[in-house]
Amino acid sequence: MKSSSCAKPRLWMATVLLLAGSLVVPAPAVAELKQPRPTDRWILQSVAVLLQREHIARHKLDDEISQRAFKMFIDALDPNRLYFLQADIDEFEPLRRQIDDLVTKGDMAPVYRIFNRFLERIDQRVQVAQRWLDAKHDFTVREEFVVDREDLPFARTVAELDERWRKRIKYDLLNQKLEGKSLAEARETLRKRYRAFARRMHQTDGDELLEMFLNSVTNSLDPHTSYLSPSTLTNFEISMRLELEGIGASLRQDEDGVIRVVKIVPGGAADKDGRLKPKDQIIAVGQGEDGPWVDVVNMKLSDAVKLIRGKRGTVVRLKVIPAAGGEPRVYKITRAKIELKDSEARGEVITVGRKPSGTPYRIGVIDLPSFYLDMQAARLNLPDYKSSSRDVRKILQQFRRQGVDAVVMDLRRNGGGSLSEAVALTGLFIDRGPVVQIKDADGQVELFEDTEPGVAWSGPLVVLVSKFSASASEIFAGAIQDYRRGLVVGDHATHGKGTVQVLMDLSRRLFRFGGGPKLGALKLTIQQFYLPGGNSTQLRGVLSDIELPSITTHLEIGERDLDYALKFDQVRPAAFRPLNLVTPQIVALLRQKSAQRVAASPEFQKELQRIAHYKKQKERKAVPLNEQEFMALRKQDTKLEDIFNEEDQQPEDGHVVKRDYYLDEVLAITVDYLKLLQAQPN
Repeated sequence: MKSSSCAKPRLWMATVLLLAGSLVVPAPAVAELKQPRPTDRWILQSVAVLLQREHIARHKLDDEISQRAFKMFIDALDPNRLYFLQADIDEFEPLRRQIDDLVTKGDMAPVYRIFNRFLERIDQRVQVAQRWLDAKHDFTVREEFVVDREDLPFARTVAELDERWRKRIKYDLLNQKLEGKSLAEARETLRKRYRAFARRMHQTDGDELLEMFLNSVTNSLDPHTSYLSPSTLTNFEISMRLELEGIGASLRQDEDGVIRVVKIVPGGAADKDGRLKPKDQIIAVGQGEDGPWVDVVNMKLSDAVKLIRGKRGTVVRLKVIPAAGGEPRVYKITRAKIELKDSEARGEVITVGRKPSGTPYRIGVIDLPSFYLDMQAARLNLPDYKSSSRDVRKILQQFRRQGVDAVVMDLRRNGGGSLSEAVALTGLFIDRGPVVQIKDADGQVELFEDTEPGVAWSGPLVVLVSKFSASASEIFAGAIQDYRRGLVVGDHATHGKGTVQVLMDLSRRLFRFGGGPKLGALKLTIQQFYLPGGNSTQLRGVLSDIELPSITTHLEIGERDLDYALKFDQVRPAAFRPLNLVTPQIVALLRQKSAQRVAASPEFQKELQRIAHYKKQKERKAVPLNEQEFMALRKQDTKLEDIFNEEDQQPEDGHVVKRDYYLDEVLAITVDYLKLLQAQPN
């Protein structure tokens, strides 16, 4: 398999969908991690060859990459400097310049030694944590806990590390008390949390360790080159074709190891059964009508998912503790094929304002979560294969029949997807011409054009973006902006990912005639893309014509916040004819009108206050462990998980987008834009 992609994974997604796949219960992970597997060597050596031969940077695996990878691997294991001692790092120091050699030779043995030392340190720290939880703490003392640990050195002595954990425990206890728990309840919650973390780390299997280590190497070249283990590859392919076989539910594992239902997929087997609900706890899984129960409490989430998912028509039994409480219940559910409707393009017509005739303006809003494409079905030329551009075309046809006055394309939560889909979707709004330019490692530039005559929508267009809008979203928004075809509204700029990846199936490369084991795939950056006007979106992103106040603008989640991101550059502009639907005069007037409304909006003013406080919060290196000071400070703080949850909030039933003050302002801008266009001389 080799397929082009410019996908940016959603950074805030914390759930795992129950997908089709093997029902084999994996062997105990601890036994697997005693020594590397034969397949590790094949994978490492294949990746070494592909990285040096195919990556756009053509960077050799050398000491520079080795030093980057060493730091990234240690940081991935112990980012907060709470487990390893400096003596451990000193012992591992020779590897700092040898990781390139390990990958080339296919030697995972030193990686296993590091990880098993990490497990030893975790077990030691869990024991220390239990002692500090039992101890009395003085919450009136003025001391601080360092929360910004990026430059914090590793502890040189056990006593120094113990002291860090004493403060860590106080910090965690205060956070639990902030949530309304008593000190006794807080202690019990944290006991479970630390033990659950240790169990999950001990359940790490060979695929996961290999993926973690290899990604420290691949990410040393750029943030989007990565190794996908077989299970990760399966999930990626399903996300692109928007269908799976299973019960149709999303799960999350709490910090204390409990597996809960997050969401029921509409139209799926669990939804039709009607009994399983969000926040329910799954404690055991059985196969078929009478298969033995397998306890999933404290089981690694991915292993629990393997037990629950399966082929359509088969039966799975779930032992569930309802969210409302009570005795465990048994739900027998027959797995089925599920289409992920919430992940495909959806449209809604919203009425707003009044025309001179007295009738309201009709604005068609399209929510597009990704540029999806069922690549296998497309290659086989199957009829009605899943495609974002096909689905959007159908929605636009419906909008025309419904007499909409303008279209808003909402890409705020769109992290990218298929490059070909970005080109095809742009072609729905422009009548032939260049959409994106692609430059390879040799400096050769290839032009990707919309060659299909005509458009699906010729009227006013507004593209709504955020800092989460990445890759293919930026191709679409940037092309629309370069053509002056429509307005770009939203955060200050999009994510800033201007690179193209291909997915290389390692099994197919090593075993060309089939029959080999599943080895996963390498997602490899091979090209950089540029807009019709010649600018890359790399690092800079697409700048909004009209910026609206939003805390997401200030999150450190953009390309420029990632290590070893490629640089911004330019190529020669392509030959194309811009339209006259967006002019500097129109943009200036729309900004002025929007600014007046924002200044008068209590909701936007609250958002501006939240932004100001968040900026101060980001600069804070430590928090007080004096309870009174801690509570006063934390009650004002904005939690990142709250921001991400806001982004993921689903609209009310029957609606495509959440109707709030922010969308109302976007609709007001759209109406102003309509009026200005109508006032232009023909």
